Order: sequence, then structure tokens, then C-alpha cells
Amino acid sequence: MPRSEQTQTAILGALSIMPMTGYALREEIRDTLGHFWSESFGQIYPALAELERQSLVERSAEGGSRSHTFALTPAGLLRLRELLAEPPQQEKPRNGLLLRLFFGSQLGAEATRRLVLDAREKAKAQLTQMDVARRSLLDDASLADQAPYILLTISAGEHSARASIAWANEALAELAMMAEAVMLEAPEAPNTPDDRDAPETPSARNSFGS
Repeated sequence: MPRSEQTQTAILGALSIMPMTGYALREEIRDTLGHFWSESFGQIYPALAELERQSLVERSAEGGSRSHTFALTPAGLLRLRELLAEPPQQEKPRNGLLLRLFFGSQLGAEATRRLVLDAREKAKAQLTQMDVARRSLLDDASLADQAPYILLTISAGEHSARASIAWANEALAELAMMAEAVMLEAPEAPNTPDDRDAPETPSARNSFGS
């Protein structure tokens, strides 16, 4: 599925829940789908215009020209179902954190440790967000029909966050053992005899008058 069609799927899907303005639509995609899907604001408005041109969505001006509300047409609902029936496109992974860890020997142990700590904190924050989303969904009676399906995505986000936290804990333990091993393997500094322990030479005794 081309990128443009994936954007259309997200827009048509959001509008299948309720009509909304373009601004509300982009906020809905960011806040509700954000844990597994993202669309740039620059893609949403051109896609909306194209969907309107194809009569898949229609707009109504309420409260002035700045408050255009977009709604799904019957043809738009049919198109949404067609798009959802297509196999999902597998995205090639691009993980900036793992890229840095792979070359961690160039970054250094402490900087690598900070990266993992930051990843763990973000995963904890995601887990909190998923809990808020779950509670909000269950409290919204208007989404009763969609709730069982939406909960599947929330559950996936929760599992992903927990897995990230478990991985981070394991990675931090590995880094700690690596640091300890480096300290044990480091050669001890040679013992330098203290001047007070060194045997006195005749010249030294003479200089102190003894």
C-alpha cells in the first residue's frame, strides 16, 4: 500500500468514528493513534483535499469558513473497508537507539548507559499513557462498539512498553557487569616507595647533620 493510501486510511478511519474539523482530525490522529501511528500535519490537509475531490469525504461549514467539519460519505466508508482489507505494509525498521548501541564502543560505556536509562524512562511514560487511554476509553460510552478493537491496540502498546522496560533493565545489568570486568582487568599502578620509607644515603644523613 503506497504511503498516500496509508494516510487516507488513517483519515477515513478517524472520520468513521465521528465527523470533525481538520484541526480536530490531526489532534485525534496524534493523541489517539499516536502510540502506533503518526502522520505529519503537512500530509493530512492535502490528503483531505484529495479525499474530498474523490467524494469520499464531504465538508460542511459551521460557524464560519474556519470551522469546516469533514464527514465520511457512503463511498468513503466503502473505500475505508477496501483499504483495511489490504495486507499491511511492512515498514523497514529504523531505530536510532539501537543504531547507537550497536556502535557503543565508539560512544563509551557511560554515554551508552544514559541512553538506556532514557529509553527506560520513556517506556515507563508510555505505560502510564496507555493506562490513561484505557481508562478514558472504558469511560466513554459513545465508543462502546469500537472499544474492544481499540483495546487491542492499547494492549499492544502496554506489552511493548513492558518489554522495553525489561530489556532496559537487562541491558543496564549487562553494562554494569562490563564496567566491573574492565575495572578488574585494569593493571594495578606500580608501587612507588614513599621517600620516608627509602633508606637514607650518607649524603642525606650529612645534609641533616646526623
